[in-house]
Amino acid sequence: MVIIVINKIILASASPRRQELLKVIVNKFDIIPADIDESISDDIKVELRPEKIAQRKALHIAKEHPDSLIIGCDTAVIVDGIMLGKPKDEQDAVKMLKTLSGRTHKVITGNCLVKGNKEICFSVTTEVEFYSLSDSEIDEYIKTNDWKDKAGAYGIQGKAGLFVKQIKGDYNNVVGLPCAELNRQLKVFSS
Repeated sequence: MVIIVINKIILASASPRRQELLKVIVNKFDIIPADIDESISDDIKVELRPEKIAQRKALHIAKEHPDSLIIGCDTAVIVDGIMLGKPKDEQDAVKMLKTLSGRTHKVITGNCLVKGNKEICFSVTTEVEFYSLSDSEIDEYIKTNDWKDKAGAYGIQGKAGLFVKQIKGDYNNVVGLPCAELNRQLKVFSS
């Protein structure tokens, strides 16, 4: 059995939500956002794209920090086989919310752990069902600006939580970091 010694953990994400959730698992870590091109080839299955982007983020930071454990993450909202990224503007956010209204969608967070030449990548999927949303509910939500910088134009931990009829799976995964599975994978990685 090989024991991996972890002296330093780096989260390759600027997301304040991920940073708060990672504190549930580890006490101390550094934050170095991975500034990478997140476009991805259409020939990669939609459900695997978040994991591939998370891997790119982790490997990008690992180049400069080979002795640290890097955690890369990427979250996507998927409906009808289409990945909804972060909205470009208000109109894009409205369109996304109308698409999600009254329907069930998947939230997939891809994760990648890298240290030296060791790497573990995995994804966690949560199903979220929205109530049917009126135009006025969507307009009121858009005014909060809570949709900005969020996949699918919503953050479940904020006012958009009022849109959720039911959830099947890990709530924290929808926020952006599947704490329970990440904790288990960190133990596997370290053993």
